[in-house]
Amino acid sequence: MAERSGYSGLQIGLHWAIALLIGVNYLVSDGMEETFDGMMEGKAVTGWTPLVHVYVGTAVLILVAFRIFVRFTRGTPGPIQGGTLFDKVGDASHWVLYALMLVVPALGAISWYLKIDQTASLHVLAMNTMIILIGVHSAAALFHQFILKDHLLLRMMKRG
Repeated sequence: MAERSGYSGLQIGLHWAIALLIGVNYLVSDGMEETFDGMMEGKAVTGWTPLVHVYVGTAVLILVAFRIFVRFTRGTPGPIQGGTLFDKVGDASHWVLYALMLVVPALGAISWYLKIDQTASLHVLAMNTMIILIGVHSAAALFHQFILKDHLLLRMMKRG
């Protein structure tokens, strides 16, 4: 994997598009459990929110897979500190976050399209874990920007 001085416009765009879509999907997830349970009982799916949730989740899955491909082909900027525990934890948490951003919509799609209740429960558990990790990721970015003042957050806001 090549090392770069900054993220490309494509990488930045994918980051924020995926973040926005995950946020939208979280906001429209209310009622999905009831909708899914009703669907499992043979009831018709009504309303626009379940469809938005399913299609946005599918978009997240595709965009995250593409983002990982871009990461491998274009590389990423080097660590700010260079070899510290922060860097190792940050790198590991990024890969866990990538995995969750793939697993959550994949489990959701399997649950929805194949009507498997067990994967729906795993989808919710993985989603809650992902939301917590997104919070940690966001807090770490803010910590870097405003406490360490190392401008790490700016790397995901302008091309480098």
